[in-house]
Amino acid sequence: MIKIGILNLQGDVSEHQAMTEKAIRKMNLEAEVMKVKTALEVTECDGIIISGGESTVIGRLIEENGIDEIIKENKIPVLGTCAGMVLLGQETDYQQPLLGLIPMKVKRNGFGRQKVSFEAELELEMMDNPYPGVFIRAPYVSAVKNKANIMGQIHDKIIAVAYENHLATAFHPELTGDTRIHEYFIKEVLNCVE
Repeated sequence: MIKIGILNLQGDVSEHQAMTEKAIRKMNLEAEVMKVKTALEVTECDGIIISGGESTVIGRLIEENGIDEIIKENKIPVLGTCAGMVLLGQETDYQQPLLGLIPMKVKRNGFGRQKVSFEAELELEMMDNPYPGVFIRAPYVSAVKNKANIMGQIHDKIIAVAYENHLATAFHPELTGDTRIHEYFIKEVLNCVE
């Protein structure tokens, strides 16, 4: 049985937990979803989800609690959404702690402030049908390298990237009724534990 941890430091933690549990039911899997705050709790997880919020604060707490080291040492797959996308990057336009798990450069608040939030039907590489993207103070990726896969774009802005067993999205999949992003990530976690 796999364990998916929702990093419980800030952001849409409960929404991610509910969506992950819904995806697990839909996939008919034996799996546990748990909120995690400490490095010790993270060691028990087969996958980690980092939600939206303030990436500087989340990054600092990840670093202070040694969670970054545990994720890297144990090669734990990570789904990062919004602020989580920023944290997964190797570079951003602001001085802050980063996990650096995906070779990409991320522009924080790339689509503008809160009032510029929007929704869009997205064409994503891993899906046959459009996906409902919810963007809130969203970042975007300005550059990728080292075989990082661009999974979706809006015009010239990259809004989804996959690399190894990690997935980063500029949008909030936990705020839709669509479980496909979480299902995709769960499959990546399963690939790592088999």
